[in-house]
Amino acid sequence: MKTAELFNGEFSQTKWSTEMDRVVERAASGSSSKAEGAGTGAETLPVMTGGDALVAGLRDHGVDTVFGLPGAQTYGLFDAIHRAGPEMKVVGARHEQTCGYMAYGYTRSTGRPSVFSVVPGPGVLNASAAMLTAFSGNEPVLLLTGQVPTAFLDLGRGHLHEMPDQLGTLRTLVKSAERVETPGTARSQVAQAFQKMLSGRRGPAALEMPWDVFTARSPVADPGDTSLLPSPPVDSNQIDRAATLIANSRRPMIFVGSGAIGAADAVRELAEMLDAPVVSFRSGRGVLSDDHPLGLTIVQAYELWDKTDLAIGIGTRMEVPGWRWGYRPPEQKSVRIDIDPAEMRRTVPDVSVIADARPAVESLIAAVGRHGFMRTAGRRQEIGDAAGRAMQTLERELQPQMSYLQALREVLPRDGIVTDELCQVGYGAWIAFPVYQPRTFISSGYQGNLGSGFPTALGVKVAHPDRPVVALTGDGGFMFAVQELATAAQYRLGVVTVVFNNNAFGNVLRDQVQQFEGRDIGSRLVNPDFVRLAESFGVAAERVANPEAFKRALERALADGGPRLIEVRVENEPSPWGFIHPKRP
Repeated sequence: MKTAELFNGEFSQTKWSTEMDRVVERAASGSSSKAEGAGTGAETLPVMTGGDALVAGLRDHGVDTVFGLPGAQTYGLFDAIHRAGPEMKVVGARHEQTCGYMAYGYTRSTGRPSVFSVVPGPGVLNASAAMLTAFSGNEPVLLLTGQVPTAFLDLGRGHLHEMPDQLGTLRTLVKSAERVETPGTARSQVAQAFQKMLSGRRGPAALEMPWDVFTARSPVADPGDTSLLPSPPVDSNQIDRAATLIANSRRPMIFVGSGAIGAADAVRELAEMLDAPVVSFRSGRGVLSDDHPLGLTIVQAYELWDKTDLAIGIGTRMEVPGWRWGYRPPEQKSVRIDIDPAEMRRTVPDVSVIADARPAVESLIAAVGRHGFMRTAGRRQEIGDAAGRAMQTLERELQPQMSYLQALREVLPRDGIVTDELCQVGYGAWIAFPVYQPRTFISSGYQGNLGSGFPTALGVKVAHPDRPVVALTGDGGFMFAVQELATAAQYRLGVVTVVFNNNAFGNVLRDQVQQFEGRDIGSRLVNPDFVRLAESFGVAAERVANPEAFKRALERALADGGPRLIEVRVENEPSPWGFIHPKRP
């Protein structure tokens, strides 16, 4: 039956009943009528179910893991994954949001695409926060979901999990969302989704498939050429204009975001050529190591901002100088390198280079070499002194957060991975935790998803089973996904989860008290005994109350190798926001 028949008023109740009998029969037996295309030459193509065709498409792109929670509409997909053998595995969860967050953590920490699957309707909505995070973080996360049976599409009859215009909702969260209406196109549509996710500014995609199509069978063609779309060519005129601004500057500053990760070595070369500090906030942490003399946090960089005569943004929205700092020194110029033309309209620079970061930065290095650049005498000393002053201020005014972060850095290997959370130590990590390599500090970025840190860390650990992974959480955020202790135990995901417990949504409580004459509402919490709770899941746990005890507990947890929880009792944590939004001098 053609979907168009459902809109022309000619689909009778008798036809409806007959078609639904066929749908139920196909779903029960896993078989279908004569394969599409018989007698046209299509019989030479492999015949697959819709689920098998989707799995074949995933394997075309090297996917071997699906984060998923099966349900009635997607049984055919999960059965196909099972039949694919050891080349494909499913990592489950206790809530759909965690499937999405695990996929995000997997991709954020590797740079490779990831896949998750949840049921349509409520399942998609439960996972939507993670999809939004993948969109804002520019990460290629693919959602595979179901849909009502073909005979019910777009009719609003109230079939199980039916959602009005699910594709329309998904298209507000992802780069691309499409419906797979037949097994024959499934493999190609998977390839097209990967092409869209990975071309240009990267981002997530979604494919939905009607319930009955997962088990229907038809010939499936090879996907054909779905190579990545070409990136915009580097404009040599714009590069020369940027190099001229650099040649005329004396105190340039480079800002980097996640778009610069693939160009980390080129960024370092440019920075060393210019003696320019490289500044990162959340997503760009580690593009230049914090133990490099030019690698700065935003607090350290702010000490130099007044004298900065050129701001160079590479793969970043320029959030920090654009509105967190809130002002621009007189006569300062700006250059931006970004693959997304829309960014140049959001924060308009003096020179815009629309291109992928690596070729653009490499071209800029060559152009600066031709134009020349006169280093400012003593610049590195000036940068080092500013960085030292900022750290002294943080160590004096942001306690006990700084002491806990220092203990974490002392214990964690250089390649250890940390996920942040919206808690006071998490905020401190944005501005003070030393990060030495790209993709070792995993943040939810500007979405600021409360409750994302722990489930994201589980996906990171799936991707990196041999590297230490630590999730920094608060008591409020941790309870969003506390049930995933069961997932950690089931799959032996050795994440060390640190729960900083102040029995409150601490930031909310402080804001309410300070801004509303001491009144607070809904921000004080009654918590379980986190140690006993973790132990009931089979996860070892302990409780500490100071940085020294925390350091020893973390050493034990990392040596153990299994999932562990450390509860840290804290109170009277000072606000970090004066450092993140400094007052204009």
